[in-house]
Amino acid sequence: MEPRGYLDIRLAGRKGLPDGEKFKDKSLQLYIGTSKQFVGDVLQNRVAEKLRYSYFEHFRHNPPTSEVHSWQNSLARMSLVLQSAGLDDNGIILEYLLPLSSRRLDVMLTGKNDSGNPNAVVVELKQWGETHPSNIDDCVATFVGGRLRDVLHPSKQVGQYAEYLSDCHTAFDADRVALAACSYLHNIQQADAGQLFGDQFREQLERYPLFTGDQAEGLQQFLTDRVAEGDGQEVLSTVLESKYRASKKLLEHTAAMIKGLKEYVLLDEQLVVFNAVLAQARQGFGDKRKAVVLVKGGPGTGKSVIALNLVGELSRQGYKTQHATGSKAFTSTVKKTVGSRAGVQFRYFNSYSEAESNIMDVLVMDEAHRIRAKSANKFIPAAKRSPRAQIDELLQAAKVSVFFIDDLQVVRPGEVGSSNIIRQAADRNGATLHEFELEAQFRCNGSEAFINWVDNTLGIRRTPNVMWDSKDQFEFRIVDSVTEIDAMIGARHRSGASARLVAGFCWKWSNPTADGQLVDDVHIGTWSRPWNAKPDAGRLAAGIPKSLFWASDPSGINQVGCIYTAQGFEFDYCGVIFGKDLRYDPTSGRWIGDRAISEDAVVKRSGSQFTDLVKQTYRVLLTRGMKGCYVYFQDEATRNFFRSRVE
Repeated sequence: MEPRGYLDIRLAGRKGLPDGEKFKDKSLQLYIGTSKQFVGDVLQNRVAEKLRYSYFEHFRHNPPTSEVHSWQNSLARMSLVLQSAGLDDNGIILEYLLPLSSRRLDVMLTGKNDSGNPNAVVVELKQWGETHPSNIDDCVATFVGGRLRDVLHPSKQVGQYAEYLSDCHTAFDADRVALAACSYLHNIQQADAGQLFGDQFREQLERYPLFTGDQAEGLQQFLTDRVAEGDGQEVLSTVLESKYRASKKLLEHTAAMIKGLKEYVLLDEQLVVFNAVLAQARQGFGDKRKAVVLVKGGPGTGKSVIALNLVGELSRQGYKTQHATGSKAFTSTVKKTVGSRAGVQFRYFNSYSEAESNIMDVLVMDEAHRIRAKSANKFIPAAKRSPRAQIDELLQAAKVSVFFIDDLQVVRPGEVGSSNIIRQAADRNGATLHEFELEAQFRCNGSEAFINWVDNTLGIRRTPNVMWDSKDQFEFRIVDSVTEIDAMIGARHRSGASARLVAGFCWKWSNPTADGQLVDDVHIGTWSRPWNAKPDAGRLAAGIPKSLFWASDPSGINQVGCIYTAQGFEFDYCGVIFGKDLRYDPTSGRWIGDRAISEDAVVKRSGSQFTDLVKQTYRVLLTRGMKGCYVYFQDEATRNFFRSRVE
């Protein structure tokens, strides 16, 4: 048993890698060695234990029991394939962590083909016993974690891994090492896997074939064609020595995808700020000091539009560029919009905790108010957690860091992003700081007055806009019943406008029923609607979008959105159900936050922050509309107060 979870691999003759070099880069893989060593470890029933040790060394907590069992079962079947094919002189990596990602490949096998060319093959292992049709593109349904869930088709999944490596790993750039990929579903027979071989998956299957348990000979031949001549350790060392680097093809592809998004065209002041930020990024790149660019702006000033255009233009110019946010819904929607290949350049703030210094040329951070104090999660023991603040990790990762921020959009405890924190981090890291501010309003029908009025009315900040002019071109209406606001939003949707109904977090959020239907949790009198689906909802019935795509999928009109699926998005018309978790007290003239009404467990534990966080939550919800906002207040005194502020 390996005490630290890594193996000795011999790389004789490789420059800088002496005989017996021990690879301890636990951030990249959990097991490396030769195919002969791997088969021996399987036969001795110790490969899963070695993986478990390496997993703990890297993640600082034990892997789930189910994952250990999957290693035991699937790797035993993989070992049989290698033995039957006579592949005993190959390099092998198990549980390979993709660069700057949390995704792990199951198996990578390296070697040379009969022409002496280096090759690597990624194999995705699945223990599925049955599959069912899915209502989601590129997906099938199968039982995962005791529940029927929609998951990517194995060929689509492993194809994305191969695409990612080709675009972001120098070993596979310019075909230094040819890369192939396939999947092996050893627990299912071809006769029972008709769903997996449907016509809708034909293109993916041709590029990245799938083999069932009774097609092991096909898998053997697929591997033999690519790595049968062995010499796998030399190819393996090439992979291990290589680093993350966005390929020119990826950068060109991302630039083209973003340029083709007509809805992301820059206007007026947005273009001025874009050019200014781009100039600073170019100048900062040639400076020995790091550069930090801080762009402030309220809702609807175009921060996200500029951020995306910067990623596109900088990629076109050949800079290693990534976009990061703290919003999974927003990032997933952008990835879906630009496609899976360009999507690898869109990440999260906690993706850079182990990144090398200046691994990126430019890092563009949208919604920087969602930056957290630390990137470490609850599974890492306190003694093992990085002492660095998340903001310092972000600055460390890039030569030029660009932050887009609205200081009044923090809606959860733990989100610490602010202009001051960015300024302090720039000073602490010896970076030059450049600040810009967006003022032109492109949401709320261009009504800066509306956003100022909302801030003033909620007591968030003083502004000149004490009263709302009902003749303003932005349509703001206070309605008397929830059925009325539902009907108004529905009518807007049917007319072809984008429209959504959102609410404060004042109702419980249930799991879907066994048949994938959502529960009508949001209920007022006889009226009721379901929340948008939970992130971990499992398989959903037809017509119900996943939570990540509630804001962009037209079927989202049938559910009520919460702050976590609405923030970062905009609609033509937004209907807001203003709950009783925030009420105006006419006697004291104060806003009162009521924890007893809130169903947001995290915000309820925020102590003295609670009222301010709920205020800012409603500020976000009230400012999602491009053309209009309709509001229903559950609390009569609050409704009367808002009405008293309307001329």
